[in-house]
Amino acid sequence: MTTALQRLTLGAYVLARTAAWPDASRLFVVGDGFGWSIDDDRARLTATARRLGYEVAPPSWARFGRRQAVFHHDHFGALQPRWLQSSHRLGLSYFHGRPGTAGYAEFDHAYETLKKHASRVDRVQVTHAEMHELVADAGVAADRIFRIPIGVDLARFSVAGPSSRSTARELLGVPSSAFTIGSFLKDGIGLGDGREPKLVKGPDTLVAVLDRLRTSIPELFVLITGPARGYVRKELDRLHIPYKHHVLTSRDELARVYHALDVSLVTSRQEGGPKALLESMAAGIPLVTTRVGQATELVVDGQNGLVASVDDVEALADAVLRIHADGELATRLRWRGRPTAEAHAEERLDSRWAELLEGFVKKDEARAD
Repeated sequence: MTTALQRLTLGAYVLARTAAWPDASRLFVVGDGFGWSIDDDRARLTATARRLGYEVAPPSWARFGRRQAVFHHDHFGALQPRWLQSSHRLGLSYFHGRPGTAGYAEFDHAYETLKKHASRVDRVQVTHAEMHELVADAGVAADRIFRIPIGVDLARFSVAGPSSRSTARELLGVPSSAFTIGSFLKDGIGLGDGREPKLVKGPDTLVAVLDRLRTSIPELFVLITGPARGYVRKELDRLHIPYKHHVLTSRDELARVYHALDVSLVTSRQEGGPKALLESMAAGIPLVTTRVGQATELVVDGQNGLVASVDDVEALADAVLRIHADGELATRLRWRGRPTAEAHAEERLDSRWAELLEGFVKKDEARAD
């Protein structure tokens, strides 16, 4: 059966199956289909909505259904005619994408589309103040914007200890004596090799920081995960910095990889999260990050992480060196990060999602199958 025929068959089935559904009685949670961060967000919200008692329908049905509620975690995808012109109520996450960013015309296009269709959008999740202000300035009504951070699944991320650290390093091929810095962000364009850097994620800054550290930390080792890391790999090879690129089959494997680290390093220029913040804290790994995304509101410098300005290579390198040289600091960051992660566990955010979903999806009326 051809793809087109399969689509027609599914469309006919969905229309028949959903014809009796009351308006807005089902939630479709849509990802980007890449199997990475946005699809992880989709899976999390699906679980949250079900915990809260909402009916969540298969995302593949969304394009064929009528007059339900769609929440799309990728605002670039959500602000397309398919959804803007649909009969569904429309919600979306606006994680990052500052208009006027050099080299990112898609940020301008998405923001202009949001401004043009501000009244069409029923719900927007933002994770920090900058995006909250940006979405409000686009004309989205204040009562449709919800500040909900990207949480962490504590069941996945246990605190690293000597035994789990040793096991993780052995499994991943990380030298037991190495001082290991981890970078777990997708920072290349597309889902291929990623040799073209995605500059908003700061891969050039990451490389510059590691270059500065390699003479000060002879036992330096770098552990990277995620798709599209070709640019970083090429630069690490050029600098002769030892590293391992561990290709994950799913994000469920991340916890074990964190356990191999001495420091988790984030060098992004713009972010919605990143997820590495709370994941590092949950796993008890000292965090060094630029002042972006949720870090502006969740990370207290010197307490649960070390923070530097965007593009400040020297400050980022110095922060890593402080952790390398000061065992007491490393221990403090390790143990004070975990409570922050616990405060932002998925279930702890249910009340915020309940506020967003209230009035967006109905759950208090009889439904027909």
